[in-house]
Amino acid sequence: MNTADLGLPVDVPSTALFTDHYELTMLQAALAGGTADRRSVFEVFTRRLPEGRRYGVVAGTGRVLDAVENFRFDADVLGFLREQRVVDDRTLEWLSGYRFSGDVWGYPEGEVYFPGSPVLRVEGSFAECVLLETVILSILNHDSAIAAAASRMSSAAGDRPLIEMGARRTHELAAVAASRAAYVGGFASTSDLAAGFRYGIPTVGTSAHAFTLLHDSERDAFRAQVKSLGGGTTLLVDTYDVAEAVRTAVEVAGPELGAVRIDSGDLLLVAHRVRQQLDELGATRTKIVVTSDLDEYAIASLAAAPVDAYGVGTQLVTGSGHPTSSMVYKLVARADSADPKAPLTPVAKRSSSGKTSVGGRKWAARRVDEHGTAQAEVVGTGPVPQELADRQLLVKLVEDGRVLSREPLDVVRDRHATARANLPLSATQLSRGEPVLPTEYV
Repeated sequence: MNTADLGLPVDVPSTALFTDHYELTMLQAALAGGTADRRSVFEVFTRRLPEGRRYGVVAGTGRVLDAVENFRFDADVLGFLREQRVVDDRTLEWLSGYRFSGDVWGYPEGEVYFPGSPVLRVEGSFAECVLLETVILSILNHDSAIAAAASRMSSAAGDRPLIEMGARRTHELAAVAASRAAYVGGFASTSDLAAGFRYGIPTVGTSAHAFTLLHDSERDAFRAQVKSLGGGTTLLVDTYDVAEAVRTAVEVAGPELGAVRIDSGDLLLVAHRVRQQLDELGATRTKIVVTSDLDEYAIASLAAAPVDAYGVGTQLVTGSGHPTSSMVYKLVARADSADPKAPLTPVAKRSSSGKTSVGGRKWAARRVDEHGTAQAEVVGTGPVPQELADRQLLVKLVEDGRVLSREPLDVVRDRHATARANLPLSATQLSRGEPVLPTEYV
């Protein structure tokens, strides 16, 4: 079943109003001035990574493709724009037939990126491309920030699985996108059923403190859960006294108890004590899951602890302190007329505040050493050097308005793991530092 085609409640029927007012007023002025049909090239990039980050992660590309396809101005949307007098009648008439008919190139989802990397390139008329700016940035900035945090956390966790459980800490629709981005970044499962339904991400969960508090005793709560879910369930053991709860849990479920979850206290100390107690009680195969406001630093600090899995919420869905990727969508080339054969002229913003951009339609490639380890991100506007011809990063995603293909999320997830593994070892260090690869312009 392809749930992306079902029109689920976590989707919206049209993405056309996920945009800023000035996109439409620019369109109106361009239509009036005769420049709306000029062939144009827009690129998405970031001028810098969040402080301390060594690499970025491209995430949300699949959602961008959905958004472009669903960018339609139906009768209700047009009625709203007319009532609010956002644009004139001529522009409304143009919008009524809007369908993106251009091309989109981009880094494959899951790939890593660096300052200046042209992670997405949108080509078409100025009119049809400029309207997509806000929704594209909204998706890529959010999802890439979550995926980058998830990548750092999964690197810190090593072989131990991570559970995404941040739905209650963000907007209900953002929670679904965050689950998807976390999976791209290396998480194994989610607590969010909407994400499981929409994207096929494995979902997990057993009980909260409320279930224990509902019962007259902790033993009664454990009995009820084990009777319903079986001895392989995960019992929450920190509602009252952890040591007593672990003892009761093994007595109720037996030594084949699946796992215990610890959600408070000094996790390093408590995990060691719980592991020792479980082993003494004969529950040597019972796993320990820890939660409680974890981030990549807390996960790294537990590397030597007898922990089998981590559950992460708040810090993940907020990008672990960096909830945006600071990506921008800039016009980098345009034709001098509406003639489809008119040559493209590079254009770029000039600013003394650091908000500069590099003009021209760009390609990107990654230089590697003899061992296959990445050395530099190379970005250019001219011919691609022969030695980089088979290292190019941009792939065609949309042609003449038609999405060329959609990838299973597991393919994207595996791609990210490979891309991260091909970076220098310092990429996964949690200490503050510069991007692990320099960006070279040629």
